[in-house]
Amino acid sequence: MSKQWFAVGLVVLVMGTLTAMMIRFSPDAAVAVGSKAPDFRLVDLATGDSISLREEYAGSVTLVNIWATWCAPCRLEMPSMQTAFEELSERGFRIAAVSIDDGDRDQVLAFGEELGLTFDLLHDQSMRIQMVYQTTGVPESFLLDKNGIVVKRVIGWHDWSAPANRGLIERLLDQPES
Repeated sequence: MSKQWFAVGLVVLVMGTLTAMMIRFSPDAAVAVGSKAPDFRLVDLATGDSISLREEYAGSVTLVNIWATWCAPCRLEMPSMQTAFEELSERGFRIAAVSIDDGDRDQVLAFGEELGLTFDLLHDQSMRIQMVYQTTGVPESFLLDKNGIVVKRVIGWHDWSAPANRGLIERLLDQPES
């Protein structure tokens, strides 16, 4: 009888562990509002250095925007991001614009220069960030507070210079880091 209970206990333990892992790593456990943004290493196109999103942007209100040069909605969205950056960067607002282009860095830098972008242009040729952030396409954006918590997730083009978004970013900038 004790061997049967041991077997039942073992099965329950294995099933519980597998269930916990499925919940933790399932697509439904996506990078959602209220969750800590995953860390990821990327190439900073300004310096050529590999950087960590979590380390580089720690303590800043940050817009993580995943995009590509071939994406028409991305091209439409970028000027509003630049406006928000120009208006709020002195207060600590930062933008980590992550290109998933499979081409070389010159193509991405030329795009940024053409649009007059002055925020951080980062590059992930492997496109792994799409898996890590569980995106559905481009553009997709994640607004993070100073603690790296996702406070807004937007799928598709978004006007980041709109008064409601500016107000949200300003409120986040006013909050202390915990």
